[in-house]
Amino acid sequence: MDTLPDYLAPGLRLLSVGINPSLRAVREGFYFPNPQNRFWPALNASGLLAQPVAPGPAAMGLILARDRIGFTDLCKTASSMAHHLRAADYRSGAQRLAQVIGECRPPLLWFHGATAYRAFCRHVLTQQDVVTPGLQPQTFAGARIFVSPNPSPANARYSLDQLIASYRQLATCAESTGRERKLSGLESA
Repeated sequence: MDTLPDYLAPGLRLLSVGINPSLRAVREGFYFPNPQNRFWPALNASGLLAQPVAPGPAAMGLILARDRIGFTDLCKTASSMAHHLRAADYRSGAQRLAQVIGECRPPLLWFHGATAYRAFCRHVLTQQDVVTPGLQPQTFAGARIFVSPNPSPANARYSLDQLIASYRQLATCAESTGRERKLSGLESA
């Protein structure tokens, strides 16, 4: 089955992790393509990017090269809805994601919603049943873990303003993580 490619490179500032690609994302060739999805407006207002971008395949490469933000999914199985994934998809996806993280060594992991993070914990880390948005108590392969609300239009629990506030908190976390790495000599200035 077709899927979205990972956008990965050495020296990432953070790695964005979704649950799985939608069928539309695979067709259009970029993450979060639904115009009702709040990801792109929140990202552009977050302070994570040097300058706002227009959603599309070209934005993926620009964000990777310019802003050092990588993109992947917990599961690479494309579906119309995440609830169509099977337990085996989560199990194999979590192992694949652990390998990706181990290879690219981002200092900060950014999970879009508690579902992806809980599944990663269940199969790779220690189970964490209660997940609130923000910086998490666990780390993986030296990376801090941040969970933001899922930007999907199906997640009406959070408004766009709340999503933007979460992404701004992530931007602050990314800045402090970068400063700490420079001070510790893990990253060149």
